[in-house]
Amino acid sequence: MTISFSLPQPIEESLRAHVVNLDATAKEAALVELYRQGTLSHGQLAEGLGISRDEANALLKRHHVTEDLITLEEFEEQMATVRRLLGQ
Repeated sequence: MTISFSLPQPIEESLRAHVVNLDATAKEAALVELYRQGTLSHGQLAEGLGISRDEANALLKRHHVTEDLITLEEFEEQMATVRRLLGQ
């Protein structure tokens, strides 16, 4: 599948001057964001980028994406449980 989007010419020129492979960089950014949102699995991320699962782990680390962080809702739920257990 091919996905494309338009950028104003000055922005494209600036990006191409600083990014070696803009297409690959945009693809990586999109797939990492979809993974972050929960739309793609770890395996799908690796497959989509043509890399191993270990390479996908390293990529996610470079993008500061961690799987073990809980959501705000999960944190609040855990805190409510702690308060309830402490009788507060």
